[in-house]
Amino acid sequence: MSTTQKIAIVTGGLSGIGYAIARRFVAEGMIVHVGARRGDDPSFQEKLRAAFGGPVVVRGLDVRQSDSVTAFVDAVVAAHGRVDVLVNAAGVYDEAAVIGHSDAVWDDQIDTNLTGAFKMIRAVMPLMTEHRWGRIINIASVAAHQGMANNAAYCASKAGLLGLGRCVSLEGAAHGITCNSISPTWVETEMLQQFIAQDMAKGGLSEAEVRATYEASNPQGALVQPDEIAGLAAFLASDAARAMTMADYQVNAGSLW
Repeated sequence: MSTTQKIAIVTGGLSGIGYAIARRFVAEGMIVHVGARRGDDPSFQEKLRAAFGGPVVVRGLDVRQSDSVTAFVDAVVAAHGRVDVLVNAAGVYDEAAVIGHSDAVWDDQIDTNLTGAFKMIRAVMPLMTEHRWGRIINIASVAAHQGMANNAAYCASKAGLLGLGRCVSLEGAAHGITCNSISPTWVETEMLQQFIAQDMAKGGLSEAEVRATYEASNPQGALVQPDEIAGLAAFLASDAARAMTMADYQVNAGSLW
């Protein structure tokens, strides 16, 4: 596999961690297919090609829907005959207390963050098994290990990814397939910027003041950067990571959250 250009799928690759990973994969010489709910907008094709400077294809993908997952993977296979790397980075976040927690908030986070990853894995594993090589990387969170009030759905979805990954790694081990997860703390993404804006509106604080509270949440005193997650993902997707499977790597800057 080291002499063959790898074919990668990155879900949720239009922003945040997924975007950084897709860009890094292109830099590593992979052909990258990005799937996202907004992926049918043709403007994203041109923007990503210009930003990445390499081969990238963007398509609409709703990981909650089995038909959408099948159509997306089939299109990649039609173009290349295989899928070598899958990164499940599509994710949503919403807060609600357990008491009075709506079905809608729960279902969307479980269906997107956990069930969506399962459906993508289910679709690509037969291909990886046939070619006896595969790398599956799930983007989890420190929330998979730690609880936080008003975050039951998110924490449950990310914790579920760890259990899913263990099973996938065991089933794939004899076929050259690895499965790992990455669990970051606060990462400086568009989503975090939304949280900062919300905190500014609630507390009447400046952006610098709110940002400082997030930076101070870990002993290093600095936010994790998306490119740092992408660097780890690139290694886990490489030939050198053959023996690394059934593991979760916390990128936590020394913080429990």
